[in-house]
Amino acid sequence: MTVVGPFGLSVRDQALEADVQAGLAAVEEGLLEATKSDVPFITESAQHLVRAGGKRFRPLLVMLAAQFGDPYSPGVVPSAVVVELTHLATLYHDDVMDEADVRRGVASANARWGNSVAVLTGDFLFARASHILADLGPEAVRIQAEAFERLVTGQILETAGPRDGRDPIDHYLDVLAGKTGSLVAVACRFGAMMSGAEESTVSILTQYGERLGTAFQLADDVLDIASDSHESGKTPGTDLREGIPTLPVLRLRARAESATGTPEDRALCELLAGDLTDDARHAEALAGLRAHPALEEARRDTVRYAEEARAMLAPLPSCLAKSALEGLCDAVVHRAG
Repeated sequence: MTVVGPFGLSVRDQALEADVQAGLAAVEEGLLEATKSDVPFITESAQHLVRAGGKRFRPLLVMLAAQFGDPYSPGVVPSAVVVELTHLATLYHDDVMDEADVRRGVASANARWGNSVAVLTGDFLFARASHILADLGPEAVRIQAEAFERLVTGQILETAGPRDGRDPIDHYLDVLAGKTGSLVAVACRFGAMMSGAEESTVSILTQYGERLGTAFQLADDVLDIASDSHESGKTPGTDLREGIPTLPVLRLRARAESATGTPEDRALCELLAGDLTDDARHAEALAGLRAHPALEEARRDTVRYAEEARAMLAPLPSCLAKSALEGLCDAVVHRAG
């Protein structure tokens, strides 16, 4: 049994392991090539997060989904590069919006070079992804455009907040489906589609990716509260400090507003509603959430979405790639454990 990648994905077949590792190595080369510019400073800023590493979760999904067709098809690796470039671009923009100082264990681009450079570097990565997409055909361009629209819509809806009368938790889960689920779904879709898999298989893997992506982001929500910066590679409680209500906070608010809400629930909500740019208040809020049942409820939500993703795979024939995708469901849950 061999472990591939930071997720601890277990691959029990040498041929599958070799395919996945070779594919990911090719993606890494493709990322470095796609982020080169004639302007050395642009190369430096564009490769900043590429060289910082990362889980390469989306390219891994492309490689595994491609196993349901011909994994050596010429469009597989470029499509994985497109998905990862798009993801990296959103990270540059997210860090500006969140005023984050750390990303993947290194200084964020905005902390190092300022917001303008970070935003423009993200735009540069989008442009390079589009250039590669053009060679993959109009269908690939359309799929990526639709996913990008959903991603941006999710971000806008998060900023705008739920409309009057809408359950904030339902709203938030819709936001995550757009912000994260859409691109993870495309990773699975591209891998299957570019490999020539049957249309029914492409559809199943796309739906799997959507649910897994939501579970992945929910796990990140839990990590943002529960982990230290060494574990997560970014500053704990970043969303908390910025007043962005992630699922643990929404679960806390729902408890506080319910008939069974306690004075302690309401006091913690009051603290979270205050100014958390103050380090002492921020630390108190983090400690309060870490000890509150709302965090465990958010963990259970993560498990639920991961199990839904696993259930989507049921119609596929048993094979090593299917087992590996099921293993990713376990790995995502483990992150939130």
